[in-house]
Amino acid sequence: MEYLRAAAAALIAVVFAASSVAKLRDFRGFARSVPALVPMRASRVTPVSAAVVVAEAGSAVLVVVPATAAAGFLLASALLLAFTAAIAASLRRGRPAPCRCFGVSETPAGPRHLARNGVLLGLAVLGALAPEQLPPLAGAAVAVAAGVVVAVLVIAMNDIAVVFARSS
Repeated sequence: MEYLRAAAAALIAVVFAASSVAKLRDFRGFARSVPALVPMRASRVTPVSAAVVVAEAGSAVLVVVPATAAAGFLLASALLLAFTAAIAASLRRGRPAPCRCFGVSETPAGPRHLARNGVLLGLAVLGALAPEQLPPLAGAAVAVAAGVVVAVLVIAMNDIAVVFARSS
């Protein structure tokens, strides 16, 4: 279980770090996209958008520090639940908003984003519940590497989907 926690920590850290950095690179664009996903008053858009970026960055940092990893996993779980609920509500309204998860994208959030968030949520919950013990170094290195590889695939998910859609 300690290997799963190490892999999950690497995965969550890389995914949320990449997501927060991408949002910061085009914060205005991200903030403009938020009301399409979660309708709200204009006065709340910037504070909510900033809170999302800070929470994502915080989760990325917290999960890699053993003393705060459980809190990081819980924060990631809360974020993933909120993101999933927002995407599901957008789909129910029949107006899927662009997924600005990892930067500028016109790809509308859809079922694959719900599935991605569900998998990430499951791993975050498992990470939070896993015992707080450090695995042996060699095994930890493999687990962390696996988590990073999966994180890169998660981040590139929209691009990968486009490639497979074109080849069909």
